[in-house]
Amino acid sequence: MQLTDNVVARQGEMAMKRRGSTVKPPARKPVPKGLVPPHVQSLQPYQPGRPAEELKRELGIDRFINLASNENPLGAPASVQGAIQIAFQDAARYPEIGGLKLREALAHRYRVKIDNVAIGSGSESIMANIVRAFLHGDDEVVTANGTFIGFYVLVRAHGVRLNLVPLKNHRFDLAAIADAITARTKIVYLCNPNNPTGTIFTRAEFDEFMHRVPEHVLILMDEAYVEFTGNSPDFPDSMTYRYDNVLTLRTFSKAYGMAGLRLGYGLGHDYLIGYVNRIKLPFEPNTLAQAAGLAALADHDHLYNTRENNRVGKKYLVEEFARLGLDWVPSWSNFVMIDLGTEEAVNALHQAVLRQGVAVRPLRAFGLPHCLRVTVGLPHENRALVAALQMALKPR
Repeated sequence: MQLTDNVVARQGEMAMKRRGSTVKPPARKPVPKGLVPPHVQSLQPYQPGRPAEELKRELGIDRFINLASNENPLGAPASVQGAIQIAFQDAARYPEIGGLKLREALAHRYRVKIDNVAIGSGSESIMANIVRAFLHGDDEVVTANGTFIGFYVLVRAHGVRLNLVPLKNHRFDLAAIADAITARTKIVYLCNPNNPTGTIFTRAEFDEFMHRVPEHVLILMDEAYVEFTGNSPDFPDSMTYRYDNVLTLRTFSKAYGMAGLRLGYGLGHDYLIGYVNRIKLPFEPNTLAQAAGLAALADHDHLYNTRENNRVGKKYLVEEFARLGLDWVPSWSNFVMIDLGTEEAVNALHQAVLRQGVAVRPLRAFGLPHCLRVTVGLPHENRALVAALQMALKPR
């Protein structure tokens, strides 16, 4: 068997190490000029949280509570686990290529046609397909500075100009976004409730905004946290509208507790959804995710329990934040953002609670370096967070 130069070099280094010799690693070769486009070279990779076991070893702690990722603390429902066990019997077979059963169930849920539904490996997969399907050349995208960073990465990786409009009072400033639309604007991305601030824009604000949007502009509505809005009349649920130029994104990751299965869906005019489905990977999402999605849609008890845990837990957290003198932002989601005023204060508090075994999310990558985000957990997890905050904020 012929070995590559890298393998031979690595084996030689290992042999020298065994003999006690000092090994100098080979110099890193420069990337050939022109191989990687400039807009890809400039991308900053997503920085996920470190594995729990690694942090426990490093910090010398036995308990670790992750309140940094907006996951469902109740986990996936038992019905989903049962559906996965059954579906696993067909794991050797390719998934149903059109995802027809799940798309039909979603179409029934939202009273639309199956041609109005796209499914993918998380809503980010559909988001990526939308970027690929509709953006090219000198197109532009408009959104807020201080929203979901995954969308920034997708647009910039495509080499398309991204026009960021500042938030106003931690909320999407729809009037300013409308002002920023030009003849080159192809997509406006709106996240409602917004991640990471938890705020919403209202139905009245959305109605006024849509009257100003030209026909050539596609509105991408990311409603990953819609299940936590409590059916408020102030919330502009995009599925109560029928705009031809609005695409809605939703997910099973949050309220349904299926983040690890990667399952999301998109809803919109069949003309738009048709192009999204043309370029999706042929066998996504996988068999287990599709079966899980069908089970989750039918499990109303788990969704109720999730909402109730979130309602009670969020009420407890904001009351405790107020008691501790923290400046928190009212949230319509399963997390709460805290504004500490400076990045230094965020880093200090983040490290202090982490040393006590609780992870929260600093928001520098979101363009909000003076803020951090806290996921609503189980009651004992919320109490542990409050105790860690109280210890970290104690005067010395």
